[in-house]
Amino acid sequence: MTKIQTPEQFAAASQANLETLMSLAGSAIARAERLAELNLNTVRSVLEDSVATTKKLAEAKSPQELASLQAELTKPMIDKAVAYARSVQEIATEGQHEVSSLFEKQIAELNKNFTTMLDQAAKQAPAGSEGVFAAVKSAMETANSLYDNASKAAKQAAEVAEANMAAATEATVKAITSTQKAGGKK
Repeated sequence: MTKIQTPEQFAAASQANLETLMSLAGSAIARAERLAELNLNTVRSVLEDSVATTKKLAEAKSPQELASLQAELTKPMIDKAVAYARSVQEIATEGQHEVSSLFEKQIAELNKNFTTMLDQAAKQAPAGSEGVFAAVKSAMETANSLYDNASKAAKQAAEVAEANMAAATEATVKAITSTQKAGGKK
């Protein structure tokens, strides 16, 4: 943090904070719009599919034909549900990345300002205080390193969770599909 000494510096800091807030709000609104559009399209598709499915099932002439149609019509519904879940996760992941990126930029700016302030204080400090400033800089570098490591670990954990969700979804789809095929063979 820099020392704000003039009204211009205060105005600049306020403007930067306002721009950050507006960026976050704009990003959130864009994601909400995408999610609303996805939901509306999904509802429309489900209604259309339900009408078509009901018509096909009503045309079935025998229990075997009904069972065959049921198995045939279930797979597209599962595929659409999986696609919907992936789309929702994609929207959420994009939002998380945008927010993380914004905070990383702010932390970098904060560190830069703190280093500048520390350097200015070191220049004005009495002789013999260099060790104190060196210790503070070292502590700051250590804290930044810890933050970077924690941030990388969190990103890796998110990627692993995303991969696990995708694998679980795929396994579920395969299990349902194979169950339907096995049920159709009886």
